[in-house]
Amino acid sequence: MGKRARQRQKNQVAGGGRDNRDDRDNAGWGAGYADIVKENKLFEHYYQELGLVPEGEFEQFMEAMREPLPATIRITGYKSHAKEILHCLKEKYFKDIQELEIDGQMIEAPQSLKWYPDEQAWQTNMSRKIIRKSPLLEKFHQFLVSETESGNISRQEAVSMIPPLLMKIEPHHKILDMCAAPGSKTAQLIEMLHADMEVPFPEGFVIANDVDNKRCYLLVHQAKRLNSPCIMVINHDASCIPTLQIFSDGKKDALFYDRILCDVPCSGDGTMRKNIDVWKKWTTSNSLHLHGLQLRIAVRGVEQLAVGGRMVYSTCSLNPIEDEAVIAALLEKSEGTLELADSSAELPGLKWMPGVSSWKLMTKEGQWFSDWAEVPNNRRTQIRPTMFPPTDPEKLASMHLERCMRILPHHQNTGGFFVAVLVKKAPMPWNKRFPKLRKEVSSSAAEQTGGSPAASTPAETPCFPERVEVEGGGSEKEASKEASLAQETAAKPNSVCGPPPMKRMKLFGYKEDPFVFLTEDDPVFTTIQSFYNLSPDFPKLNVLTRTHEGKKRHLYMVSKELRNVLLNNSERMKVINTGVKVWCRNSDGEEFGCAFRLAQEGIYTLQPYIRSRIIGVSVEDIKVLLTQENPFLSKLEEDAHSQAKKLVMGSIVLKYIPNPGKPEEPQCPIQLCGWRGKTSIRAFVPRNERFHYLRMLGVEVFRDKQGQGRKEGDGEKGGKEEAEDEAEKVTEEEMEAGNEGDVDLKNGEENGSSKPKADSSNQGASG
Repeated sequence: MGKRARQRQKNQVAGGGRDNRDDRDNAGWGAGYADIVKENKLFEHYYQELGLVPEGEFEQFMEAMREPLPATIRITGYKSHAKEILHCLKEKYFKDIQELEIDGQMIEAPQSLKWYPDEQAWQTNMSRKIIRKSPLLEKFHQFLVSETESGNISRQEAVSMIPPLLMKIEPHHKILDMCAAPGSKTAQLIEMLHADMEVPFPEGFVIANDVDNKRCYLLVHQAKRLNSPCIMVINHDASCIPTLQIFSDGKKDALFYDRILCDVPCSGDGTMRKNIDVWKKWTTSNSLHLHGLQLRIAVRGVEQLAVGGRMVYSTCSLNPIEDEAVIAALLEKSEGTLELADSSAELPGLKWMPGVSSWKLMTKEGQWFSDWAEVPNNRRTQIRPTMFPPTDPEKLASMHLERCMRILPHHQNTGGFFVAVLVKKAPMPWNKRFPKLRKEVSSSAAEQTGGSPAASTPAETPCFPERVEVEGGGSEKEASKEASLAQETAAKPNSVCGPPPMKRMKLFGYKEDPFVFLTEDDPVFTTIQSFYNLSPDFPKLNVLTRTHEGKKRHLYMVSKELRNVLLNNSERMKVINTGVKVWCRNSDGEEFGCAFRLAQEGIYTLQPYIRSRIIGVSVEDIKVLLTQENPFLSKLEEDAHSQAKKLVMGSIVLKYIPNPGKPEEPQCPIQLCGWRGKTSIRAFVPRNERFHYLRMLGVEVFRDKQGQGRKEGDGEKGGKEEAEDEAEKVTEEEMEAGNEGDVDLKNGEENGSSKPKADSSNQGASG
């Protein structure tokens, strides 16, 4: 293909694909673009001819496509205070909005999505223009922004929430998200994994992958809000994502996933309501160009799925070429090892159309083809046999394509979407023919080919793990040695042609710092163990750092299963980020007994193992700690004051336990990191989390026009009081994902306050 042709193809797909999925996952508030004409005759002609929309509804369908998409929010389900956030939304915002009138019009209050469990997802038609006209709505908007940044709320389009719900995730599941960025659905997967907050380390994990290196960092940002030790972000092409290995029962074995989310790149015509460019750029060529990639990704997904596992395939396209055609081709290749699951009863209240079993294909010039036999030779490079429905009626009926789900925009005021749930009943037929990971060249030609000509087609050949650059592991010389050795073995003069040598993968983007696990007898544990009185079952082997040399700046924790994956696959994958930060080095801390202070991000993971330096606090204590910079110990209530006096200076846990006898107080546990100074105490909590906890305690917090955090007492004596900004700046710096400066605590000289001081070294761990 020439340079111009490649550029043309790139431009044709530019209106859809990855960016549409990005838009879908981060739905905005209303829309502008009034000057863009929302017309595309080819689009209308194509979908009218296909008959996907029920008879008599096509005009409604097109009208809905031209309307701005409503904004939707989802309350983070696994947080123990999700109910408190829902209560806050209902009582403090939704009630007032119901009675609000702007420019003579009553504002429509947000409505919960009927099909989303436990009223955890809400939808509103409010536009940015309306929000600017009302101080009450502006406060509501600031509340949403602040809670989003602290990970308690996600702004995500309604249809984008569907695939994770159909995966039926349990805490022990190993999950792969193949095309994960920007990460809204990944966040849902993590929430479901942590359904039981009493378990700090679920047995399962989420591996989130994306081919775009830069988008991987967006993915890291989304995942980090949830502070989970069970998430790992990797950077690979999903169509040939390497097979990972884990150490199990005394031997290495291939990793198969219990659940896979396969939300593939698509033309994105279901996103027209907010991605206005699609109106202008949509053409049938987009689907034809993407079909092959979508099928390759789906094939790679089912190869890595465990027998009995579920894979959810989804697109934001309504086109059967990207939807049913991919599923039908996948089912045909699987030879009965896959089946479409019936998900009709799993989301009561959701309106959807069953999948179709017949469709046609149209070129951008308007030429129609119903069968592969009709396609002229000069078109057969662009149009492939897998784009058409199977011709055998019996085979077609056995596929049950009607079990696929297509969501149309006019049925429930959403975007367009397609989703199908596949269950794996047995190993894929080509996996049977190639039973193991390729390590040695077989001495038998029969073993290599399996005696099956079908195995030689590219789509059916399993994608073997490729050698990649080792980060902090073996040297390049060793890698090239192994590559040349494999080449020599393959070319042995025994007239047997072995498989091609494994290629070294070229890695792009930033070079990540290594992931280095600590040993049980690492010197850092000596003071940490005694200072925090860690319980004997604390998993020291799960602690890692991001440097081989010099002082360890931050300590992170991952689950036991992710540790297994990391240790056994350093050469197979490029890891962008994993683990949750639990301790930060405090260069002056050694004089207080420990060089590491607790990090708020990992407090819910770490606290179950800490048996000392815990202060039980009341609601009033938390208000004091979150609104005053360095309050004296005497400002605490008697109980907390007496506990604090018994502790030496240094890092502490401030723990609130709900009282069922006082329903007006928050009914969920709260744990904060703090510092006990000589005569004062302070909370080390990022700004947005401060605001979040204050709202839960009945203190209304908002920002004025300068962006300054303010609190408004809800029946408090002090009335309005400016929130302290210095601590906010410090804690905000702590939470930055990139280069992080250590925030050290030093005993103040006059009143014994703990004064923050930035370490001069500013070389933080990546991610």
